[in-house]
Amino acid sequence: MNPKYLSAPKTTVTRNVDQLDKETENIYESIVVISKRANQIAVEIKEELTTRLEEFNVSGENIEEIYENREQIEMSKQFERMPKPAAIAIEEMLEDRIVFRRPEAVAKTAE
Repeated sequence: MNPKYLSAPKTTVTRNVDQLDKETENIYESIVVISKRANQIAVEIKEELTTRLEEFNVSGENIEEIYENREQIEMSKQFERMPKPAAIAIEEMLEDRIVFRRPEAVAKTAE
């Protein structure tokens, strides 16, 4: 599990909107950037969980053969206790760890 994801709050936190739009100067653009980053984080977390759970796969398992694996259950609970991807993305935005580019700015530099 990536330790940089654990710094975000696990519960709901009231945010100051002025802090969110300081980099983009537009709250709607900030929300788009945060939501895209949250989607990226969610995919990363899901891939990590999937690869870690593949260790527990048993080939040819039937419904009757499925048994409890304490280690697998504990790992799943650990991922459930992690902060939500949106909270992680907001924390990254407030700490200036998100890099984004505007398409029109990229087009002007290419000309």
